[in-house]
Amino acid sequence: MNYGLIGEKLSHSYSKVIHEMIADYTYDIVEIPKKELETFMKERDFKGINVTIPYKQDVMQYLDEIDDNAKSIGAVNTIVNHNGKLTGHNTDFAGFLYTVNKYNIDIGGKKVLVLGRGGASKAVTAVLKSVGAASIHNVYHKQADDSITYDEAFSRHSDADVIVNTTPVGMYPATDASPVDLSRFKQCGAVIDIIYNPAETKLLKQAKELGMTAAAGLDMLVSQAVYASEFFLDKKFYENSADYAALMDKVVNRVASML
Repeated sequence: MNYGLIGEKLSHSYSKVIHEMIADYTYDIVEIPKKELETFMKERDFKGINVTIPYKQDVMQYLDEIDDNAKSIGAVNTIVNHNGKLTGHNTDFAGFLYTVNKYNIDIGGKKVLVLGRGGASKAVTAVLKSVGAASIHNVYHKQADDSITYDEAFSRHSDADVIVNTTPVGMYPATDASPVDLSRFKQCGAVIDIIYNPAETKLLKQAKELGMTAAAGLDMLVSQAVYASEFFLDKKFYENSADYAALMDKVVNRVASML
């Protein structure tokens, strides 16, 4: 494999379509069981890969170098093989920031709940800090030192201004699920769901019904893929903002039509 995506379960992925629209290379989707991850990483038989659930933190131990952005986040989603030397990056940061800006979501001075505490949540949290969130609370389904429970979120943080879902709850094929009931958050003005399949989750449908800004995950998915492709090929494709916007619209619309 030259370029591709690794993860445990990838039947829902549209990354092949996205990457092959961005650049002229073949992009493979490779499901890897947990017991085979170590062998795959030690063989280093690739030029560049993206990494998704649940391996964004697990792969870090096999890398020779990790850039400062990925180090500060504590997760890697892009790995480049330079003559046998593996370097890790994180393009989820740029992808999530793109989404925040596209939907004009004001984070500065706001209380934010981040549902989930995996690799994606770390990039999201880093962005939220960088744009001035007043407080950020990770919400997890069981007691943990670095997060609060859903019961605590409902009882102590129902005044949250923004909610971000980084869990897989609501992802295809279990599309009738939602991580929280938004009616319990009366002050919430915006909801971001990084799930991209379906294009509009049950959570986002409720957000719209309640008059909240609803930002879907497809923009983040495509944007982070553009940045990953630039790392793969070591060149900038779309420095002109108009060209970048045109590329984003083209790819987002193509994938949305497939969902």
